[in-house]
Amino acid sequence: MVNANKADDLSLIKRFKASDASAFDEIILKYQDRIYNVCRYMLGNAQDAEDAAQDTFIKAYRNLRNFRPDSSLYTWLYRIAVNTCLDYKKRPFFASIYRGARGDDEVMNELPSDDPSPERIYESKQTCHVLRMSLKQLSEKFRTVLILKEIEGLSYEEIAEVLDISIGIVKSRISRAREELKQQLKKFMEQK
Repeated sequence: MVNANKADDLSLIKRFKASDASAFDEIILKYQDRIYNVCRYMLGNAQDAEDAAQDTFIKAYRNLRNFRPDSSLYTWLYRIAVNTCLDYKKRPFFASIYRGARGDDEVMNELPSDDPSPERIYESKQTCHVLRMSLKQLSEKFRTVLILKEIEGLSYEEIAEVLDISIGIVKSRISRAREELKQQLKKFMEQK
């Protein structure tokens, strides 16, 4: 499946380089949801995630002719998205919003429930809130690897490629991030 997917991506890139504009539209359709999701988790709200995802595809469009097939299109787009999100967070206006000027409740959707009772819904929202607040306490490098691994489901190799770091560093950061997240969750639970 992965090889077929990579072959399909390489075919799209080849068509794009041959001036077939519809090939890039196909790339967007194929990856827009995944790119939006990583931006949403990294930036914390829908509007900023939409903007960052759009910027990601604009950057990809401008640079696709320079794409080297030694990496997958998927991880190349993720690298652009992660870097775009990190750039967004460096902007003074965004930094104040990210720290909580906007409502934090829109960061994650409520967890699905088999029992739609009000108690279950409240519990799911509380769990999401505690997890979100705990994730916010992690450093950017730890939060990013956890989002890419646990939420986006990337492999260690893909994360290493996206972040341009070694697999050993990825594994180390994920291990340390999980440990720090456990400590943050424990703190939040003790405060209740």
